[in-house]
Amino acid sequence: MLTAKGAATRDRIVTAAAAEIRERGISAVKLDDIGRRSRTGKSQLFHYFPEGKEQLLLAVAEREAEQVLEDQEPHLGQLTSWDAWAEWRDAVVEKYRRQGVNCPLGVLITEIGRHTPAAQAVTGKLLEQWQRRLELGIEDMKAAGEIRADVDPARASAALVAAIQGGVAILMASGSSTQLEYALDLCLDYLRASSN
Repeated sequence: MLTAKGAATRDRIVTAAAAEIRERGISAVKLDDIGRRSRTGKSQLFHYFPEGKEQLLLAVAEREAEQVLEDQEPHLGQLTSWDAWAEWRDAVVEKYRRQGVNCPLGVLITEIGRHTPAAQAVTGKLLEQWQRRLELGIEDMKAAGEIRADVDPARASAALVAAIQGGVAILMASGSSTQLEYALDLCLDYLRASSN
């Protein structure tokens, strides 16, 4: 069990590693870079991550996955009206627009998840949780008669997650959130149209 000081040091290391990976890409980041940014020496890095870079990458993946869901709250847990869905959509677009290339989702999908099976499992779990939260919102709207009974919540929520992932990847490559906005709008238009 870590002391409060130890937990703070470990947290500082993970935060520094995430920032380095976002800014420079996983292949360019060395433990020395992370140590310099976190103001820790190699002995401290290996004290908190005795298995080395792989273990640290897993900790970063877990942190970034948590951040993706936290960034959507409280909206993600309150998708019970069209106004709530619109607020969630606006929050998602604004968050990713502000983060630009320094985005937790992008780091997970394009950087960490490709390099380690454990981090890939973390990414898979994130996507599963995220899709399930959206699915619950769609189910609530169906129960309220706001969405047609033949809409499959699992498929619709999977499409929403894919729309966000694709939009974020384009935003990271181009700096524009237009595709993210359009993709989300089309998904929500489909759900709204099914309420008639």
